[in-house]
Amino acid sequence: MTAEGRRRTVPTELAALAAGVSPATIRKWVSRGKITRFGSPQRAEYDLDELYELLSRSPRRPRGD
Repeated sequence: MTAEGRRRTVPTELAALAAGVSPATIRKWVSRGKITRFGSPQRAEYDLDELYELLSRSPRRPRGD
């Protein structure tokens, strides 16, 4: 969360764009417990800080692999 204690959430498509992955990968990370899904049943949202934290801990593979 931000210093103000508020989540910065974005929909699936923007979370995928920010992470450089597909929307299907975002959904897979949720099912595997890597990130938390927020929002309503009709609209999934993801916390950008949580997403960036996950990415900072993961080794990045070169594109094409």
